[in-house]
Amino acid sequence: MSPDLNALAVFALVAEERNFRAAADRLGVTRSAVSQTIRRLEQDLASELLQRTTRSVNLTEAGERLYAGIAPAIADMRTAYEAAGNLDGEPTGQLRLAVSSIAEQFLAGPMLAAFSQAYPRIQVDIVVTDDEFDIVRAGYDAGVRLGEVIEQDMIAVPASGDQRQIVVCSPAYVERHGAPTHPRELSGHRCIGWRREPGIAPYRWEFTENGRDFSVNVAPEITTNDMALMIKLAVAGAGISTGLEESFIPWIESGELVVILEAFSAPFPGFYLYYPSRKTPPKLRVLIDHVQRFR
Repeated sequence: MSPDLNALAVFALVAEERNFRAAADRLGVTRSAVSQTIRRLEQDLASELLQRTTRSVNLTEAGERLYAGIAPAIADMRTAYEAAGNLDGEPTGQLRLAVSSIAEQFLAGPMLAAFSQAYPRIQVDIVVTDDEFDIVRAGYDAGVRLGEVIEQDMIAVPASGDQRQIVVCSPAYVERHGAPTHPRELSGHRCIGWRREPGIAPYRWEFTENGRDFSVNVAPEITTNDMALMIKLAVAGAGISTGLEESFIPWIESGELVVILEAFSAPFPGFYLYYPSRKTPPKLRVLIDHVQRFR
């Protein structure tokens, strides 16, 4: 039996998106058409590839095995297709990026706006997420994260300068409660913490003293997965918060927030644009060059 290459391509999109509607939108067809194609593929293979619920789509063991086998070939075909359309020297195609929500410089606007103006035939699709996942399997061309959490088999190029994790609070909070002089004293203060999602322990606050890194397990009164909310709460005097320095700069410059425990905040390597080590398509190559020039 000859494989249905079109059905395999549709299956790969559903596997990437984990959503029939999103896959249908990318293909420009109806959700019903995608569902029927997957159903025929499952009948041809006599194996269930996807587990469907009203809220999610997950791969079965057979689906995982099939996707792992075809994903590299699908990616290579996309690259070849786009290269054929780049014969006039202008890169084209959709560029899918997964970017950390705290990559302030990358997401600020000017760099991406300049890229879009320079390469109008590239459609940039950005998902802002702090989830840790395999960008290749999820169908992304590249991602932007802090270097310390990037997989070793990826190529990574700097997308920002060094960063600092700082601790801030409002002047009103200092007037009411005073300011800690050492991170160990944070346990006696009201704190605003971050965690990626419910059920996961809040992020441990990290510091450096005499050249040695250490962390403090703060028990925050308020936790959230939204940095903007953390900043609003800190400005409102709800407590002490922490995050990357560039996230707080506007409020520090306006005097709405003050930096405390600064002696324990050492610089570390910042954000990187990372991507798989296989052949880099032109649309991604020009982004890499653009980011390097812009940072």
